[in-house]
Amino acid sequence: MLKCHPAPMKRKAIILGAAGRDFHNFNTFFRGNEQYEVVCFTAAQIPGIAERTYPASLAGAQYPAGIPIHPEEDLEKIIEENKIDAAAFSYSDVSYAHLMHTASRAMAAGASFLLLGPNDTMIKSSKKVLAVCATRTGAGKSPLSKLLTKTFGKKLAVIRHPMPYGDLEKQAVQKFEKLEDLDKHECTIEEREEYEGHIKNGAALFAGVDYQKILTGAEKEADFILWDGGNNDFPFYRPDLMITVADALRAGHGMEYYPGEVNFRMADIILISKHSQNPEGAKEIEENAKQANPKAKVFKADLELAIDADIGGKKVIVVEDGPTVTHGGMDYGAGYLVAEREGAEIIDPKPHAKGSILQTYAKYPHMKNILPAMGYGEKQMKELEETINSSEAEMVVTGTPIDLSLSISTEKPIAHVKYAYKESEVAPLLEEVRSRLGI
Repeated sequence: MLKCHPAPMKRKAIILGAAGRDFHNFNTFFRGNEQYEVVCFTAAQIPGIAERTYPASLAGAQYPAGIPIHPEEDLEKIIEENKIDAAAFSYSDVSYAHLMHTASRAMAAGASFLLLGPNDTMIKSSKKVLAVCATRTGAGKSPLSKLLTKTFGKKLAVIRHPMPYGDLEKQAVQKFEKLEDLDKHECTIEEREEYEGHIKNGAALFAGVDYQKILTGAEKEADFILWDGGNNDFPFYRPDLMITVADALRAGHGMEYYPGEVNFRMADIILISKHSQNPEGAKEIEENAKQANPKAKVFKADLELAIDADIGGKKVIVVEDGPTVTHGGMDYGAGYLVAEREGAEIIDPKPHAKGSILQTYAKYPHMKNILPAMGYGEKQMKELEETINSSEAEMVVTGTPIDLSLSISTEKPIAHVKYAYKESEVAPLLEEVRSRLGI
């Protein structure tokens, strides 16, 4: 007599994320996976992204009501109340201490801890893929990716790492060809910082939530795909050539932060940025590359900083790129460096901070005389505006990649710092890309 064995029980899982890698890991590994039931996502790093729902239209037939998103602070409670079997860590730019503390929290509550790798999450493109990634947020990845679209033009279709902080269903597949599209898609400051330069360079840019559908659209636009990574995440697509930018000011971080070390070890090309600001750090990165990734070709290049107004002797409030000086851990950015160089009097913005900006200072106490350009929603952009306007500053110096005056209204004139790689230093890297990919 044949014995009938009961079907194995589905493992209950939660996905720890920050509105980006988490959704991609779900789409590529968990969606339609009969071995797992995803109970919820959790949200960290980015304000205002919890207590939403990953919509049923994206989640698939297994989840007719969608999938809820809860704050990561509730991790233990969620695991214990739902008898969770596995917690899949799915966001980037965290120290190994943070990663393992989170793992310990999940495991102490009873769950296994998962890290999904490239073979389970990378999508293969029919076109050649050039990926630009980094060891840390703020390393200088964005200036390089924008230089690539400026250099190679419409041969590249850009796909940007996700930043879906609004209506996920509307943001499933987004295409940007002109600056008006930024308004059409109600982009935040963070999105505008990453998208605007590529659009000005004439490239078709794609982003969103469902990166298989996004790739299908991008492959129709150009001969090559440029993956423009976010934070220090590894690519969503399998690259034919991968560049990792390593910051000489945070030399050891390439071996101490997740998943920056993954990028460092996977890279075909390593670009050491800001090398003249810390020559010893640049040497340390070169030594680390010899040990961890001897096949990689190593280049060095500095960023040139310029400002479009006279700020000498003026009282200024310095606004820096948000992710770089928050979870990126930098004490300052390009704005502060130029304000100091030009002899401006840099005031402390903290006494003037409003609402969530005040909370950001409490969460990231390392920030000193800088104001992070937090712009993850209309309310936060308004609080940024109020913080600037209530200060005694005569001018605003922005180290953000965009013209901040297009997103907020200030009573003070804005001086914008622009930064780009020195052409003479980065030219050999561009030639290497051209040779390796046949662009």
